[in-house]
Amino acid sequence: MFRIIFGAMMLLATLRFMARGWVELLYVQPKFFFHYWGFSWVQHPLALGLPAWTVHAVYMLMAAAALGILLGWRYRLSAGLFFLLFTYTELWDLTNYLNHYYFTSLVAGLMVLLPAHRSFSLDVRRRPSLAVATVPAWTIYLLQFQLGVVYFYAGLAKLHPDWLLHAQPLRLWLPARADMPLIGPLFKEVWVAYFFSWFGCLYDLSIPFLLRWHRSRPLAYVAVIAFHVLTWLLFPIGMFPWIMIGSTLIFFSARFHQRLLDKLQRLLRWRLPRVPGSTYRMRPLLQRALLMGLGLYVLVQLVFPFRYALYPGNLYWTEQGFRFSWRVMLMEKAGSISFWVEDSATGRRLPVNTREYLNAQQEKMMATQPDMILQFAHFLKEDYSRKGVNAPRVYADSWVSLNGRRSRPYLRSDVDLASLQDGWAPKDWILPFDDTPYRAHR
Repeated sequence: MFRIIFGAMMLLATLRFMARGWVELLYVQPKFFFHYWGFSWVQHPLALGLPAWTVHAVYMLMAAAALGILLGWRYRLSAGLFFLLFTYTELWDLTNYLNHYYFTSLVAGLMVLLPAHRSFSLDVRRRPSLAVATVPAWTIYLLQFQLGVVYFYAGLAKLHPDWLLHAQPLRLWLPARADMPLIGPLFKEVWVAYFFSWFGCLYDLSIPFLLRWHRSRPLAYVAVIAFHVLTWLLFPIGMFPWIMIGSTLIFFSARFHQRLLDKLQRLLRWRLPRVPGSTYRMRPLLQRALLMGLGLYVLVQLVFPFRYALYPGNLYWTEQGFRFSWRVMLMEKAGSISFWVEDSATGRRLPVNTREYLNAQQEKMMATQPDMILQFAHFLKEDYSRKGVNAPRVYADSWVSLNGRRSRPYLRSDVDLASLQDGWAPKDWILPFDDTPYRAHR
């Protein structure tokens, strides 16, 4: 059932991405793409000299792979292909990073390793000998663990003064939805923002455990539906709420899922081979190696989100250790940035029109994210060198506002950004965070 739900959601999400023209807008039209640190070797098709239609072809192939997962057709091939293509497209441009894209990539990778095609699949219809009645419990627990990490770590991240004591950024976001029918006027009330903040924190921290306990599971799932439908109505977060609503069914019992499969079987008039008592088995050596690898994966998932503790300063200001740590919708960060390039030989300074290189979304995201600023500075150095500027130096003037605070200088304007290298080290060219009181809110 998880295979069917995941495949259906990924097929719908991919087709939706294509139908709305986002492939063209985000991955064909821009002239410059930001890369993830350590993944600059992953090349966009256009950077490889391939025509624009190949970008669309990647998404069409991804949709076909999602359909293969849904139907259980050549499952290992379909799952592996989807994982590689989805991860590949997400590495094209750092601008488009979202937590749920990261979650999707992780789950897609796990699905390659799981025997999710051994029942109710075209593979079983083609080769009845593949069918099994039971699978090892770790295959289910692994998916439950991944979902639990998303929820619980999102709850831990909400144990923050901005979220709990100041109800930020919900105090900024909710009033914008005051035009909603019936409940809209409530969103202007400050207490509603505090209620949502505290409820969201308690929900994320408790929901994995409530779903695990069979007595609380039905009511907990009602809460899952209510929570994600409400967030879908309030915020533009795409398919993520529906992916979570469908995925959390993995916490329900085997009997529950078997009933769903029986109903599907009757609906499709599909007779499955009877496999009483058959169990999925792996070679002992292969299973030990796989479980050791998955144990390491679990350890990384538990530890990696805490890497922010290695860096000084406010996490939301510097964003060092922010990504891949399940910090979902915890900040409203806005900024503006202007670059100028200095000719080392003449001292002449040239202002940069960023719109010549970036679209509006890229410019918006880059203005508040230090590693993206650094990448763009290096790009400008290379570009202006080709234009005849002698040993270009790149400087920037950046102002950023965090969670309703007044805008303030973000970077040292006297530092040649093109002379710096990105890495794990703290970025001392980011100005310290000045936590002055919030502006008054009505």
